Amino acid sequence: MPEAPMQGLLDVQGLGIRFGGLDAVKDVTASIPAGQITAIIGPNGAGKSTFFNLISGFYVPTAGTIRFRGEDVTRLKTHQVVARGVARTFQTTTIYRELSVLEGVMIGHRVRTRAGLLDALLRTGREKRDEDASRAGAMRALERVGLAPQAHRPAGALTQEGQKRVGIAMALASDPALLLLDEPAAGMNPDETVRLMALIRELVQGGLSVALVEHKMSLVMGLADRILVLHHGQLIAQGTPAEVSRDPAVITAYLGSHAHGGQMGQGVGAGHA
Repeated sequence: MPEAPMQGLLDVQGLGIRFGGLDAVKDVTASIPAGQITAIIGPNGAGKSTFFNLISGFYVPTAGTIRFRGEDVTRLKTHQVVARGVARTFQTTTIYRELSVLEGVMIGHRVRTRAGLLDALLRTGREKRDEDASRAGAMRALERVGLAPQAHRPAGALTQEGQKRVGIAMALASDPALLLLDEPAAGMNPDETVRLMALIRELVQGGLSVALVEHKMSLVMGLADRILVLHHGQLIAQGTPAEVSRDPAVITAYLGSHAHGGQMGQGVGAGHA
């Protein structure tokens, strides 16, 4: 398979990581374009979450490079990657349930502020200005996800869908250019999933770029502009949903016994094909 041209918002070249002598991700070369929705799919154990952990700075690769907006970010720490414009959510909804929705989302904005511990202890002018900026940034993020009216409710009192939106707002509060969504529709019913798809489309139309790991093929095929398929840690296919759904390597590796009328076929029928 020819290598992808290295001209995306985020580019990886020969990316890999080994755990205990085993390759969790191996020699992946791909791009995540700006202004689009890129889905990363594959069977369980394919390396999808590990790939996300690499590009978001949670893991340091043992091989290859990661470039974001042309800058080499391969060995930057997570907070440094976030500060450059990459934010992510996680498979499980990670929110501060005891805080108000607004207070929780304000935490996501703190990466953009300068006040330190001493400022916080002494309540300096810089700390107060940063707190005001964080509150304003959090409210903008809540407006983007449709939760501004819920800002002062306890986050734990929201529905599963509401809590998912809080998690997305926490990521948006850091003002990213690229949003990484790790199984955003996990635990959501079909109606909630449709509303989530609409939200993701709105965010991209507003100028954001999105990459997501997701198992729900109806969501992937109906939402993604581009798909990367991993299998045993290696990239085996990439392209539009229609192209990927017809790829023999994908059918063999991803669907197995579902190859005839399985998930992928249903997903294409519901989406782009």
